[in-house]
Amino acid sequence: MYSPILVFLGLQSLVAASPVTSSSVFRRTVDKLDKAAFEEAQQPDDTATKAFSDKQIRTSDGRCLFIDERSGDFRANLTPIQVGTCDPDTIDGQGWDVITAGKHNNAENSMIVVSTLTNACFNFDPRRASGNQVILFSCGGRADGGGEVTDSQLFPFNGGSGPLTFSPENDPQSCFIVKGDVVDVAPCDSGNADQLFTFEDPSGDGGNAPTETDTPATQSATQGTVSETTASTASEMTVSATATEMTASTTATATSAATTDMAAGGIANPTEAVPVSGAGGMLQPSAVAEANQRDDTATRAFSSVSIKAPNGQCLFIDPTAGDFRENLIPVSLVDCAGTPNEKFDVITAGKHNNADNSALIVSSLTNGCMSFDGRRQAGDTVTLFSCGGRADGGGETNSGQLVPFTGDTSLVFAPESERNATCIVAGNGRLDSAPCANDGSQEFTILA
Repeated sequence: MYSPILVFLGLQSLVAASPVTSSSVFRRTVDKLDKAAFEEAQQPDDTATKAFSDKQIRTSDGRCLFIDERSGDFRANLTPIQVGTCDPDTIDGQGWDVITAGKHNNAENSMIVVSTLTNACFNFDPRRASGNQVILFSCGGRADGGGEVTDSQLFPFNGGSGPLTFSPENDPQSCFIVKGDVVDVAPCDSGNADQLFTFEDPSGDGGNAPTETDTPATQSATQGTVSETTASTASEMTVSATATEMTASTTATATSAATTDMAAGGIANPTEAVPVSGAGGMLQPSAVAEANQRDDTATRAFSSVSIKAPNGQCLFIDPTAGDFRENLIPVSLVDCAGTPNEKFDVITAGKHNNADNSALIVSSLTNGCMSFDGRRQAGDTVTLFSCGGRADGGGETNSGQLVPFTGDTSLVFAPESERNATCIVAGNGRLDSAPCANDGSQEFTILA
């Protein structure tokens, strides 16, 4: 039997072994790494293209992300991402590379974020216990380092240093968030500063300037949001500031802007990179084209019609109010004016609807589908999302997008996923969800 004194002394020694005891909320779980297993699992990719090298990642309150290489397993996998004082001279593990192409990233407009201390990657694993889903893991997703590419480690990236969000490709409706002294995950919320991060030099300067190890192609990608030619520092700062303001805007601000622009003829669907309110920070036209493709084979009961809510206002879509793919756009409510932002198709059969007596409500402007997702936070359960339910446009059908339809111009938006228990309703400036009333008070009208 172990002596209680020995156990106590053992715990003391583990705490004393950490160089970041005052900042770290996780005691080390291994005394030392298995050198051979670590080197096999965490191999650097010398072929990679890096947008940034050895940068700090700062939170909105001025702290830095770091890792303790022995807070995970013997390979330095499963290490939590911690938050502490920005001090690389006394706290190891505050350096990060942003890789845009290489062995473990073959996706355009995306990045993996790699620790310069361990060579492990940001990783989101929803199978793990709540509060322990955001970790560092071998790039490629296999514990022994044998993996190639995994979407749990890919994040949207537009070349800028931020502020930006970390929204993993395997769950684009979720974003990394600072919770106390650790990075966790939560539904994306464009108004939450705890979901915003910035790449910066250890000196405190912004990360927009390419590092000496960046390739010319990487420099071009990094600065491409400013100009195809060499841009001045002042120009970069202006663009960065604009993106920051847009990223940090709340849904209420977006709704207000939509209402104002609606009176002037609506908001055009962008065909080039512009700031957006949600994940990614900047619209990526190629990603939009992939995610929101028009179904030319579909049967349309109505085309390009306005839809009036029970409160007398019309549904309205602002293409810049969502993420970089034009997903997760709130469906706003505005005074009816007949703008293109208010036009919708009602699809009764096609690639994304194989159910009888049902319909998809599709924006004629963006080709996104009205979607209900009860996992999202209250007030943000109804958005426009890629038809079929996959962020990249690869989905087929999704019951959260299908509503009952018999051909009438009056209908209740009762998502089939909810079996008539939850309905889409008129909320405060946008569509929301509530228990179905079944009394006619939640009927929407197609203005055919």
